Amino acid sequence: MSAGAPLAARMRPRSVPEVIGQGHLLGPDGPISQMARSGRLRSFVLWGPPGCGKTTIAKALAADVGASFTEVPATSSGVAELRAALDRARDSWAQLGRQTLLFVDEVHRFSRPQQEVLLPAIEEGLVAFAGATTENPFFSLTSALTSRVSLYRLKPLSKGELFEILRRALLAEGAEVSDEAAELLCGLAGGDARAVLVAAEATIGSVRLRRAADGAGHEGELVQIHKGDVEAARIDLSLKGGADSHYDMASAFIKSVRGSDPDAGLYWLSRMIAVGEDPLFIARRLVILASEDVGMADPQALVVATAAAAAVQLVGMPEGGLNLAQAVVYLSTAPKSNRVTLALGAASADAASCPVGVPSHLRDAHYKAASSLGHGKGYKYPHDYPGAWIAQRYRPEPVEGHVYYEPGDQGAEAGLSWPSGEKREEGT
Repeated sequence: MSAGAPLAARMRPRSVPEVIGQGHLLGPDGPISQMARSGRLRSFVLWGPPGCGKTTIAKALAADVGASFTEVPATSSGVAELRAALDRARDSWAQLGRQTLLFVDEVHRFSRPQQEVLLPAIEEGLVAFAGATTENPFFSLTSALTSRVSLYRLKPLSKGELFEILRRALLAEGAEVSDEAAELLCGLAGGDARAVLVAAEATIGSVRLRRAADGAGHEGELVQIHKGDVEAARIDLSLKGGADSHYDMASAFIKSVRGSDPDAGLYWLSRMIAVGEDPLFIARRLVILASEDVGMADPQALVVATAAAAAVQLVGMPEGGLNLAQAVVYLSTAPKSNRVTLALGAASADAASCPVGVPSHLRDAHYKAASSLGHGKGYKYPHDYPGAWIAQRYRPEPVEGHVYYEPGDQGAEAGLSWPSGEKREEGT
């Protein structure tokens, strides 16, 4: 590897035992290690966040078993390029007796026709297919492909694993790092080995340039990295995940607000804003939550959420983040009730199972021929009665006695009552 290559490329492990992390796959009994020891490749897809070792594992495995490694970039290859790669694999098998590990990074970008081209080659064993994706393969890959490969989920690297990767890299670069600086580098990386190596390389380069400008640097001298050096390098390690990460963060955000934890809600809000999430997507989720999880326990919650959504559209970002934050705090600290959600679900079930006609006394009686059809006959206008209420049937008879909405005991909902509730037992 050229000395001018990025540090992350120069530090890439060359064999499976050198790879740090993913012990469930690379440990003594892990499936990747078993393939490396047996020398027999099987097709698989590696699914995990950026920088967790997907490409590294595939390359190291191919090297360990002596297979040809062919990479087909999903973003710039069509069916023709894929067929050409399979032809080369066939020639390698025929002439050298070597199996090919066909690696496709970002395989979720492969179209259905491209995925179908792979199927015969995988079935006949012409290639061992290795796909890498940051997105849930059950959403992005065809069932025909997922049924023919093993799916291995990779985890973000732990801080301890990142520390070891950083230690190796600094040793190779002739540098040392303070505990505080290492903590900062590894903490910002969010489990991404590539990110911590990019940050380390940028910081080392920044320190060397600064020392050279000051006339303090000497060739071959050990570079000392401190916390201030990392901060001065202004490394942006905000990580954008794929669609899978998008939905995972949104899920964590909503569950935090539903769980009445304003600090967690603000944390995930900040994370989503930092990675460029559409603020209107966030606002829509809050509007939904206001009815789904707060509901009638605090009817004002929906007003606050919709006002925040309108404010974001009016003022834009970054100031709109304040409106979203206010809504997050309000909804997090509001009393919670899912009784409206349950009521709608129960009513929807009845509506689907009992799609009968509208009772005649409730039908539209405003057009000329309506009265001759009996529409509106027998309808009692509530405002003509004391308390603006009179008992009468408002639903088809088969579902008239079913109760959908039952107030909870939280917040404003605890004090709710209405005249019709007193008449349910009478079946009117």
